[in-house]
Amino acid sequence: RLFTNGESAFAYPFRYMVISESGEQSGVEVLFSVPKRYHKRANKRNLLKRRMREAYRQHKSELVAYATERGLHIELALIYTSKDIVSYKSVENAVCKVLERIAKRA
Repeated sequence: RLFTNGESAFAYPFRYMVISESGEQSGVEVLFSVPKRYHKRANKRNLLKRRMREAYRQHKSELVAYATERGLHIELALIYTSKDIVSYKSVENAVCKVLERIAKRA
């Protein structure tokens, strides 16, 4: 449902898809993906996913608070699209940018 009906956008190095709807459950669900197409080695994919999860963990409070106060259920998919392995700082900045865009849009 997220990939068929969700809205898609790009914030380097991520393509993200988001769908938000009001309902009885409020909160945020997040999916992290690093395609095997660009990073063949599992250890590199795992490194990138760890960086994404850590950046999200540190900055999720604003989005979760926004979703619970408005009674929204937000589903988010972060898909790493770069062929390069970028630094944690770049990943963190991109995750912050994505979360700000979602909070403004939703």
